[in-house]
Amino acid sequence: MVDPASHATGCHAAGHYHHTGGLVLSSRPSRPGRPSRLGPSGRLARRLTQLYGGLVLYGASSALLVRSGLGLEPWNVLHQGLAERTGLSMGVVLTVVGALVLLLWIPLRQRPGLGTVSNVLVIGAAMDATLAVVPDAHGWTLRIAVLVAGIVLNGAATGLYIAARFGPGPRDGLMTGLNRRTGLSVRLVRTAVEITVVVTGFALGGTVGVGTLLYAVSIGPLAQVFLRVFAVPAASDGSTVVAAGQPRRAILRR
Repeated sequence: MVDPASHATGCHAAGHYHHTGGLVLSSRPSRPGRPSRLGPSGRLARRLTQLYGGLVLYGASSALLVRSGLGLEPWNVLHQGLAERTGLSMGVVLTVVGALVLLLWIPLRQRPGLGTVSNVLVIGAAMDATLAVVPDAHGWTLRIAVLVAGIVLNGAATGLYIAARFGPGPRDGLMTGLNRRTGLSVRLVRTAVEITVVVTGFALGGTVGVGTLLYAVSIGPLAQVFLRVFAVPAASDGSTVVAAGQPRRAILRR
């Protein structure tokens, strides 16, 4: 999950780092996009719509992966394992874990944004709401269809909320914060954290399967495509935004 985070605002000398759920996106400054015909209030309304629409869709898409029974994203393997052990819903566990991870931002000197707080509050609620109305998939054809739909929708959700540029999600900021504080590459930090998360979640009863692998190899390219689709146009006064246009030489650090 998503987001959003530094995703949209974690700036380094080499570019802008974006991480959500299963990817870290580093894009070098892009050329100014076509000036937007929207005024400041119109652009803000669009960004807010993308932020909350993306977060709701992210939670819903993650719920579809749960219902497929074929494997989850790394962090949701942990969330599901903790839910099995505590009796809490996955959405509640996701929210609690997100809040705890956010506390780790304090020593890392990370600054949360609207997208950060919204990430903690919205995704878990959207996941629980979707799980309440969508039953488990039965039969291989339906399970695979639900899995693929969940992954594609997750990619769209990622593009939506990252392009909104309201700040990183708690897990994303943790990784970029560790990158800054330790000097280790984002790729190395992400790999170490998510391997730990998956192993711990699996030991607790979380689902690891073909869906986990498919998600890992496809979410980066999908998010890149949707990031370009949902990029907020540059302001008409010539100023630019991080996600405007099509990022040049974008790198998906996996």
